[in-house]
This record gives sequence, C-alpha cells and structure tokens, in this order.
Amino acid sequence: MEKEIIVLIGGPSSGKTTLINALNQKGYICYPEISREVIQKAQQDGIEQLFLENPLLFSELLLQGRINQYHQAKSEASEIVFIDRGLPDVIAYMNFIGDQYPDAFHQACLSHTYSKVFVLPPWEEIYTSDNERYESFEEAVQIQLHLEETYKQYGYELIHVPKDTVEKRVAFLMDFIQK
Repeated sequence: MEKEIIVLIGGPSSGKTTLINALNQKGYICYPEISREVIQKAQQDGIEQLFLENPLLFSELLLQGRINQYHQAKSEASEIVFIDRGLPDVIAYMNFIGDQYPDAFHQACLSHTYSKVFVLPPWEEIYTSDNERYESFEEAVQIQLHLEETYKQYGYELIHVPKDTVEKRVAFLMDFIQK
C-alpha cells in the first residue's frame, strides 16, 4: 500500500481537532493544527492577533510549518497519516481576507499533495470561540467556502464528512480509507 497522507479541512470549530484526537487514540499517526502554536508564540511576543496584524507573516509561518509536517508525515513508518489542515488552507485564508501572497505559496501546494481530503462542514451547535479562534460562525461558513474552492482548484476530490458522533465520523473515514 502506498503511503496515504490524509488532510482534514473545514472552517473553524467544525470538529477537526476532536476527530484528529479520536484517530490518534485509535493508534493512527496524526499531526495537529499548527496555527494555535503560531498564534500563541506571537502572543508571547506581544502580538495579540498576528493573522490580523500581519497576515502575510502569519501565513508564511503556517506554510513553512505545514511543509515541515508534510515531510515528517512522508517519513513516518505508518502507511496512513492524518493532518489537521493542509497547505491550501493558507491560500484559502489569504483569499478570504483578500490579501496577496507570493507565488511560492501556490508552488508549495502543487509540490506537496495529499492522498485524500476530508471536509468537515460548519456546525453551529458545536461552534465555540476562544483566544485563538476569533471568527464568528458566519465567518466560519465563509471560510469553509474558500477552503472548498481552493482545494478544488488544486484538483482534489472532496469527501464530505457528515455531522455525527465522533465514533461515526471515524467509521466514515475508515470506510473511505479501506476502499
């Protein structure tokens, strides 16, 4: 079996981290979302919302972190690796706010591809905000549209994960992976 690097995408608070944690508990290799790390580091350095204050720098840091995750995933002994958000997410967010970015972002997305892309839909009933997640639910829905559009532009077939219990979402993923 060829190594599968599987990315989970979705707007803020759609259940990606919960699903990644459940997959991790089942013994799968999983890489967490790194934007919280970037945000928390910036906050320690006195920048409350790096994405809002300097979106390009924030996005460059995310892109590099996700490239590093991709290479780590490639080197894993496991045949399946799950990643919470992929490189095209960076472009989707930049498009969402209407900012420009260098062509290197596009090139990175072309040269670091994923086996499957699972999409978790916006889910108002589980939506929460916190110090690192400042978007409203309405903004989360708009981000979702940008994410799906961006991944489609890179040729990905999107697999939509239904709103359901964590256990049923895990089973849904396993059904697709084992095909």
